[in-house]
Order: sequence, then C-alpha cells, then structure tokens
Amino acid sequence: MNIAKNMEAIFVAAIVIASATSFATAAVEAPAVIAVKAQATTMPTVTVTAKRLTAEEKAAL
Repeated sequence: MNIAKNMEAIFVAAIVIASATSFATAAVEAPAVIAVKAQATTMPTVTVTAKRLTAEEKAAL
C-alpha cells in the first residue's frame, strides 16, 4: 500500500515538472533558421531484371 502512494507521488511530481518546463519553454522564441537549399540531383534508381522461374524450377527448390 505504501509503494502505491509513493509511485503516485512520483507520478504527480513528474507531471508537475513536465508542465512547468513546457510553460517555461513556450515563451522562448525560436532562433532564426538559415535555410540551405540542396542542389537538385537525380535520385539513383536500381532496376532488377531476372528470368521468372517455371513451376518445375520452383518445385525443384
């Protein structure tokens, strides 16, 4: 019974700390972001070509 009360106190304390930090950081302005545009390059693609197995070849495996 005592363990349950202690865990409840720890949980409530964690919620209070999380709430306080979220309110404290909400007022802080975000720093200026410098956007760097990447050069447009083509995305490499891979094409896999193979012969399809026949039913006899599948059964042999």
